[in-house]
Amino acid sequence: MSGLIGKKIGMTSIFDERGKNIPCTVIEAGPCVVTQVRTEEVDGYSALQLGFDDKAEKRANKAETGHVKKAGTSPKKKVVEFRDFEGEFKLGDTLSVDVFQEGDFVDVSATSKGKGFQGVVKRHGFAGVGQATHGQHNRLRAPGSIGAASYPARVFKGMRMAGRMGGETVTVQNLRVLKVVPEKNLIVLKGCVPGHKNAYVTIEK
Repeated sequence: MSGLIGKKIGMTSIFDERGKNIPCTVIEAGPCVVTQVRTEEVDGYSALQLGFDDKAEKRANKAETGHVKKAGTSPKKKVVEFRDFEGEFKLGDTLSVDVFQEGDFVDVSATSKGKGFQGVVKRHGFAGVGQATHGQHNRLRAPGSIGAASYPARVFKGMRMAGRMGGETVTVQNLRVLKVVPEKNLIVLKGCVPGHKNAYVTIEK
């Protein structure tokens, strides 16, 4: 599907025609350069590889420099493949935020904020065990039982426990495009998207 690579600018809110205040996220989407074209004949599938955000030449290795040289552009910080891209494009073409229109629905993927080591209440939404009184000492935010002793005498894989939280690829689906600002390469989406400010995001129709 058609899409672009972007950078999360931050959140704001706008008023719609009925005066309702809508929270939204502003993303700098593109311009993205076509750095490779995948075809059914050569690669077994059709896709476009897009590059976004210039990288200093001294920061790029020879493989990166040689790869983008065919497209006649500079090395990029973020490179993503989009399968079954709508339209015909060739190496070196530039795609802008015009790919999207107001009213479109998009899926946004990014790496979520890292939260570090967290307990089960924050990480998995556990309610906590027992009451705060009646002799209870320190088990309010404890996970409770994680398995029986004699059988199965082990902890099952996937048991929800405390651990590192965040820092994973998260996709938020069906976000509505509220506004497109072509002259500044900005797109305004309803709601929130994963990632910190200036995080790279992938937007797909």
